[in-house]
Amino acid sequence: MPKQKKMTTAQKRARKIAKAERQKKYMWVFMNGKQVRVKRPPTIDGMSVDEFIRHNADPIWLHQNELWEYMQPADDDD
Repeated sequence: MPKQKKMTTAQKRARKIAKAERQKKYMWVFMNGKQVRVKRPPTIDGMSVDEFIRHNADPIWLHQNELWEYMQPADDDD
């Protein structure tokens, strides 16, 4: 078996950056008993898109986009 040449510092740095980018973009899951790499779901400020909408959307926007299941009942204390 031939010897491998040692990587230069620049090559090590580039490999480390590429690995970090791959970890941000993909995640490992098990499907049918095998480990598979899949794309990560999109997030906003670390929250899933659905959770972000539930926390930040106003009732008018939810109604316009037909997301009635996320609307909270109005509490009138008159």
